[in-house]
Amino acid sequence: MARIAAQRIEQMSIADGELGVLMGGKHVAVLLGGFSSERPVSLSSGKACADALEAEGFQVTRIDVERDVSARLADLKPDVVFNALHGPFGEDGTIQGILEYLQIPYTHSGVLASALAMDKSRAKKVADGAGIPVADSRVMNRFAITGEHPMRPPYVVKPVREGSSFGVVIVKEDQTHPPQVITSSEWRYGDEVMVERYIYGRELTCGVMGDTALGVTEIVPQGHSFYDYDSKYADGGSKHVIPARISPNLYQKIQTLALRAHQAIGCRGVSRSDFRYDDRFSEEGELVWLEINTQPGMTPTSLVPEMAAHAGYSFGEFLRWMVEDASCLR
Repeated sequence: MARIAAQRIEQMSIADGELGVLMGGKHVAVLLGGFSSERPVSLSSGKACADALEAEGFQVTRIDVERDVSARLADLKPDVVFNALHGPFGEDGTIQGILEYLQIPYTHSGVLASALAMDKSRAKKVADGAGIPVADSRVMNRFAITGEHPMRPPYVVKPVREGSSFGVVIVKEDQTHPPQVITSSEWRYGDEVMVERYIYGRELTCGVMGDTALGVTEIVPQGHSFYDYDSKYADGGSKHVIPARISPNLYQKIQTLALRAHQAIGCRGVSRSDFRYDDRFSEEGELVWLEINTQPGMTPTSLVPEMAAHAGYSFGEFLRWMVEDASCLR
């Protein structure tokens, strides 16, 4: 009988969630992949999280998200959804709204905070209203950026609703015309873009876990002018220095501002705020908040898990905290 039972377990489909019911314990559905431009990043995050959650003793179902995800989740009925999606649909409030409708507790931020954080311009307005320093910027239709610079160089042009630095273009001081790629047929990131004053200096970032600011990391791109896609995800693309080698006062200020942004935008679970710090002309320097990420990368070597490790959490413990923190009405 024991052999038959063992064979039966091997034959059962984890995709149907039956093994989780048989074995007991919390059943976690990990959403990964999806159909945004950040699909490869999400597949990497999702695999790492699913593997670690299984090692923590959870019953895990991996769901490579397609348009039928709501029906699949309704059939599966997991106890918790771990959202490892990145980019539009996964972190803009869309999947969060589906999960609210299905009344399945989920990780990370809720509908409103996700949608707000994904819209860089609106998130900056909220941050500015909360007393967080931001760079001057304006939102424009990309086809309006033609013969003349929309702002005195140097400036940055970035899609309003993308992540992982997709579509980010830096216009340097010596460029006589706006970059042609923005108005070309190759542009895939929407017609609305944000033109923002370029901030020189160091790339600093700080994660938030619940109501606690984690450590501050300095990101040093290796062979790149800024923290672009390759810097983030290619082997050797960047160096992470935690704790960042900055003054204690600046370190604490960044933690305070990251937590303030997290709370002002209404985030839950974990988030990560990115900053630039320019100390070329004064000892105090200029600190500017760039954006908040409600779905930061989630491999063991990603920024926020590294910050959690610096705070004493193993990767598995960190993910367990996120699962226990999951809820609806976020």
